[in-house]
Amino acid sequence: MRVRLELRWHQRARHTIPQIFQEVVRRQPEHLALVDAGSGMCWTFAQLDAYSNAVANLFCQLGYTPGDVVAIFLEGRPEFVGLWLGLAKAGMEAVLLNVNLRREPLVFCLGVSGAKALVFGRELAAVVAEVSGQLGKSLVKFCSGDLGPEGVLPDTQLLDPLLKEASTAPLAQPPGKGMDDRLLYIYTSGTTGLPKAAIVVHSSPCTPCPCRYYRIAAFVHHSYSMQAADVLYDCLPLYHSAGNIIGVGQCLIYGLTVVLRKKFSASRFWDDCDKYNCTVVQYIGEICRYLLKQPVSEAEGRHRVRLAVGNGLRPAIWEEFTERFGVRQVGEFYGATECNCSIANMDGKVGSCGFNSRILPNVYPIRLVKVNEDTMELLRDAQGLCIPCQAGEPGLLVGQINQQDPLRRFDGYISESATSRKITHSVFRKGDSAYLSGDVLVMDELGYMYFRDRSGDTFRWRGENVSTTEVEGVLSRLLGQTDVAVYGVAVPGVEGKAGMAAIADPHGQLSPNALYQELQKVLAPYARPIFLRLLPQVDTTGTFKIQKTRLQHEGFDPRQTSDRLFFLDLKQGHYLPLDQGVYTRICSGAFSL
Repeated sequence: MRVRLELRWHQRARHTIPQIFQEVVRRQPEHLALVDAGSGMCWTFAQLDAYSNAVANLFCQLGYTPGDVVAIFLEGRPEFVGLWLGLAKAGMEAVLLNVNLRREPLVFCLGVSGAKALVFGRELAAVVAEVSGQLGKSLVKFCSGDLGPEGVLPDTQLLDPLLKEASTAPLAQPPGKGMDDRLLYIYTSGTTGLPKAAIVVHSSPCTPCPCRYYRIAAFVHHSYSMQAADVLYDCLPLYHSAGNIIGVGQCLIYGLTVVLRKKFSASRFWDDCDKYNCTVVQYIGEICRYLLKQPVSEAEGRHRVRLAVGNGLRPAIWEEFTERFGVRQVGEFYGATECNCSIANMDGKVGSCGFNSRILPNVYPIRLVKVNEDTMELLRDAQGLCIPCQAGEPGLLVGQINQQDPLRRFDGYISESATSRKITHSVFRKGDSAYLSGDVLVMDELGYMYFRDRSGDTFRWRGENVSTTEVEGVLSRLLGQTDVAVYGVAVPGVEGKAGMAAIADPHGQLSPNALYQELQKVLAPYARPIFLRLLPQVDTTGTFKIQKTRLQHEGFDPRQTSDRLFFLDLKQGHYLPLDQGVYTRICSGAFSL
């Protein structure tokens, strides 16, 4: 309700994100805006404003016009924020590229965005040099920072000298763009394939409000009662919505100081929070588990952090995290960059990712609807409408789409086919449209929702549904918070999918059979992994989500990997090394599964 009221006020005032930021600058020009924890560099709001004005003036002078797309490819630091904010001031659209992209995926992301220019950091010069020949001669390249001994890449201009010569005054003629124009492209993390570029816009077609960026930042701000005096610690990637909108958005919209670290460091986390007097921290994916793996330090008892906000905190370690580190509130929320059905756990209900009223459900029209959990196909009643779930029933989270409502619109992806796959019709009533989240949740009798599984993160074995997240949590806890990925693999001639666990074992010290003895105590027989894969490290995305696509594709075939593989022989009651002979016997049915 508070977000809606703020949006209506900004609609009447015809504000955009840069204009809202200008008001913050006017109020507190010398207040700290951004701090780079790595270098110690501090930017006031006046300095951030001046840098972004220089960016806006420079690109206008170079002939770029409103609507042109510029890609940003550099690690998280204040310049990153100044670059996309300056482009927005000039009416241009920034594409935020994942700094972990290399070769074909990097070329792909640049290609689908339609970028006319690329700004890359000096730390990524070698990466750009690798693909320079595939980027096309029309793409203009700028390097932020000194290239050092390598020298300038062909057809590359140094950005910093150009910015020093540019005016730091506001644009003489701000762009006359419509308020439905695009602000940013933020790529999804690509846990299941090539990234998709989600669109972040200023507003809906009929209302000139800074919708999606503002909505996401304001939703978190008010859900957890953040104040202008708070200092937020943001060690998440700025190419992702969690770091750039939920984190940096608190600075640009509400005037908070945001402390940036370009890469999460478990060993430096609490030292940074203590040094900069942080009161709010962000987490995502497995960050909380990584912090629990660290030895006890003095800094973890000295900090002033009252709130940890993010998503992906496993229920199994929730209370351990809050008790050890003395964090009074966990602000777990659910929401993707592009979704219209975000929810928040505002009162610390352990394990819950959000809440929606069961008494007044139409205030925020989202629903859990029944699906076939094997195929994720929507189940419908005799009238062709989706079937709402009752309390305790798992269902797919959907959000009703209303393109005229800034809180309920869905702007989709650059790819029209990717957008259409996320929309279904006749959900709440005949002919309506709804966004398909792809996530299965469960709501209790009070309206609290609990994350169940990502589509594809359950598999059926021995007539039972196995939750990969549950098994991952158990294994990780038994192994001292080690990285674990659990997934189902098909076995020829066998119904369902057998569980397989990929476990990080960089020093080759894990004993499969000692692990099995412990698993028998805590996991049902059908949930115990049939196959183990011990590898140096488990791949994660830049936002600390486990990547399983390659692991699932390679399965338990020893020809696909040099990692150590094991097979659970149920008759002998222990794991056997899985070589080509054992693999052949499994595929021929010689082993009873």
